[in-house]
Amino acid sequence: MSGKIVQNVFVSQWYQQNRQFGTQFRSDYFAPCMRNSLPFQGGKLAWTSISSMHLHTLSKHQSGFAYRGIVHCNAASSTTVLPSLDKVDFLKLQNGSDIRGVAVAGVEGEPVTLTEPVAEAIAAGFAAWLVEKKKPDASQHLKVSVGHDSRISARALQDAVSRGIAVSGLDVVQYGLASTPAMFNSTLTEDDAFLCPVDGSIMITASHLPYNRNGLKFFTNGGGLGKPDIKDILERAADIYNKFTVEGLLTHKKVFASIQRVDYMSLYTLDLVKAVQKAAGNIEKPLEGFHIVVDAGNGAGGFFAAKVLEPLGAVTTGSQFLEPNGLFPNHIPNPEDKTAMKAITKAVLENKADLGIIFDTDVDRSAAVDSTGRELNRNRLIALMSAIVLEEHPGTTIVTDSVTSDGLTTFIEKKLGGKHHRFKRGYKNVIDEAIRLNSIGEESHLAIETSGHGALKENHWLDDGAYLMVKILNKLASARASGLGGGSKVLTDLVEGLQDPAVAVELRLKIDRTHPDLKGGSFREYGEAVLKHLENSVELDPKLQKAPVNYEGVRVSGYGGWFLLRLSLHDPVLPLNIEAPSNDDAVKLGLTVQAAVKEFFALDTSALDKFVRPS
Repeated sequence: MSGKIVQNVFVSQWYQQNRQFGTQFRSDYFAPCMRNSLPFQGGKLAWTSISSMHLHTLSKHQSGFAYRGIVHCNAASSTTVLPSLDKVDFLKLQNGSDIRGVAVAGVEGEPVTLTEPVAEAIAAGFAAWLVEKKKPDASQHLKVSVGHDSRISARALQDAVSRGIAVSGLDVVQYGLASTPAMFNSTLTEDDAFLCPVDGSIMITASHLPYNRNGLKFFTNGGGLGKPDIKDILERAADIYNKFTVEGLLTHKKVFASIQRVDYMSLYTLDLVKAVQKAAGNIEKPLEGFHIVVDAGNGAGGFFAAKVLEPLGAVTTGSQFLEPNGLFPNHIPNPEDKTAMKAITKAVLENKADLGIIFDTDVDRSAAVDSTGRELNRNRLIALMSAIVLEEHPGTTIVTDSVTSDGLTTFIEKKLGGKHHRFKRGYKNVIDEAIRLNSIGEESHLAIETSGHGALKENHWLDDGAYLMVKILNKLASARASGLGGGSKVLTDLVEGLQDPAVAVELRLKIDRTHPDLKGGSFREYGEAVLKHLENSVELDPKLQKAPVNYEGVRVSGYGGWFLLRLSLHDPVLPLNIEAPSNDDAVKLGLTVQAAVKEFFALDTSALDKFVRPS
């Protein structure tokens, strides 16, 4: 190990115990202000004051740059400094079409599950899966790109993943700090200078989850992998992991000589710039005169201000939290989070900006705020993107997730002349449904979730938060070029007529998996029983009407509003969404659900009880 790495890990552990210094910590530079915290002598680490037990503790969180230098130390050599090979249930790491786990110790009740050996095995599993899918001949050498967001465990996992790919005989290209959309794009780009296209790509991210989590997303030129593929990879990884030895892992450290590194993000951002310029009639700086602020939430999206907006001529003063910091000290990088949206709204109003843009951690989700401070997220973002897409493709079908409002349906179908196809939750579900509709002859150009995931047919069905914002910038730029004035009024006008519900709530009804009511069955079976009982109850009430077409849960209209009770994709939870024109009407809908589920004693209805009978 290099002394630099142990030093960085020591700083990381120290930081987690002293989080009040969050604003000073920058994971991308690993807190240079702390460089004197460990005993260095002449550029080398002196081990005399650090015990072997302390070294063993640090080894569990190695940053993974072991190949980049040699440390002369006084500690006796011991295999205890290597990662331990604990038993792992790989299938529990699956989160739909992603892999997620705990990568950093320190949070009570959350043991580390995504260690470096585990990540290496998963990467090797992906390599085996990729070889089987691509079936290269003897003259081909498959290539995989690897990137990460700003999390504090990102670099360690990047190197572990790279080892897993390299020891499998495939070439590795590291991108370093990158966005999820850029990683997929690298499978499509044709540019030898950037070693593209790659055959597969891995993004190391856990989206907006807490700092101690991390995960992996996988891509080929066909898009993101689906649930069956992820299960396949994890099963392969489990077999590979079981054959690992500590000595073998040490040997794997030597593969790094073949790994290459490129600045792919510079190419990706240049393409975004060109897209806006083209939409404005090939004007070099079509956003000149616009003031646009960016909030990256200390994730990977900080590039958007300097690499996209400023080359287009926009002023970006007032942009905030652009520096990568995997502890996210300012707010959760999540366009659905109220605190995050308040932060970008405040920045827009204080700087008198024309527009505000906010991204999630890995930039596959986004939202905006207009010059008046009006949030353009959730249903409003869908309405805005629908208006833009339907101008370009009249009559097309807009595919959304299941929790979008009735007002959005009216807006898309009555005002815009499109068709609203409400499907299941989950960005991959929404995208796959849009692709399916096109395959059977029903034209669809936009698949978008209320969470901020949005994918366009023109962009290879990639859920790219940066590209969504480019579409919005295109509208600003083309309006300016056509002499329609500046500011964000053109965007606000596009969503004029969208009816916002007076009351909109989401309540989470948790299933107690240990309750005797489950009788040894799965929480999913129990949840399905709850939904079936609710459905039967609704059919007996003449004041309620079940949605004629529905793909997820039980959706019911009544009292001027609607509710949807569904089973979570991954967790023992039944989320309940209610929208209504008044609080009284919302309570009536809530009481309907409460009455129907009261006999299911393993269901925690406390959130619903509080809503219908507030203290």
